[in-house]
Amino acid sequence: MRAPRRGGVVWRHFGDARATLMAPQLLLLQVAHPVVGAGVEAHSNFRAEPWPRLIRTLLSLSTVIYGGQRAATDEARRLIHLHAEMKGTDSTGRRYHALNPEAYHWVHATLVKGPVDAQSLFGKGMTDEETEAYYREMRDVGRVWGLKDHHLPPDWAAFTAYYDDMVDNRLECNESVRNVLDELSHPAKPFRLLPGPLWRPFARIAAHYALLVTVGALPPRLRDRFGLTWSRRQERALRRFALGVRLLMTLVPPPLRITGSLAIAYWATHRPGTDPAARRPLGAS
Repeated sequence: MRAPRRGGVVWRHFGDARATLMAPQLLLLQVAHPVVGAGVEAHSNFRAEPWPRLIRTLLSLSTVIYGGQRAATDEARRLIHLHAEMKGTDSTGRRYHALNPEAYHWVHATLVKGPVDAQSLFGKGMTDEETEAYYREMRDVGRVWGLKDHHLPPDWAAFTAYYDDMVDNRLECNESVRNVLDELSHPAKPFRLLPGPLWRPFARIAAHYALLVTVGALPPRLRDRFGLTWSRRQERALRRFALGVRLLMTLVPPPLRITGSLAIAYWATHRPGTDPAARRPLGAS
């Protein structure tokens, strides 16, 4: 159970600014799992407080990836404790539990796949060797989160086969999926005191590009299942946006591409009330 090593493939790519553009799609994929969707619908305040939830998620992920071994282990234990009581019966009568291994692994799988897809869409992509090394390190992250070896496919080829099977046979369009799509279409103000007339122009732009990336990067068969349309015009718009991001990121030195994630990890491990012994925000040795 090793946290990502400093300078490793996960260190370089997981918190890349381009990977954050895939975050809405990852949330959509996660809640499309029936267990995750039911848990979010019954136990999450996502609709009421989307921004605080996003911030908590960023703090958690950055702590595990960039916070060092002690902080990553402590955060994983906190998450397991947090989800232990999230169980019940969904609207169709199916029982669910947030720590269901299949669902827990699926959430991890989306986090594995997202940065790889981001590099392919917004960058030059990872080489086969980089992808295999990245996946080996992300398997270690899965172990930190409490997954067992038999839950984790042994290599990238096995992982992609598992991922495709989940998309084909397990994901569904449920109420949580519809709620996420609605929130992306009409993003809430980040804080209540922000005047509506100031927020609305930014909200329209944010909604346009969030939906463009989220819907465009979905597997076509999943778009159909969710009832989402996708035209050639939208595809061209996505390619233009991706090219713009790619060109812009060529001006940013690689170490600076993860600065935001490092800053979040630093805050997560140094904010008041954190254990000084866990303050290793520059990753595992």
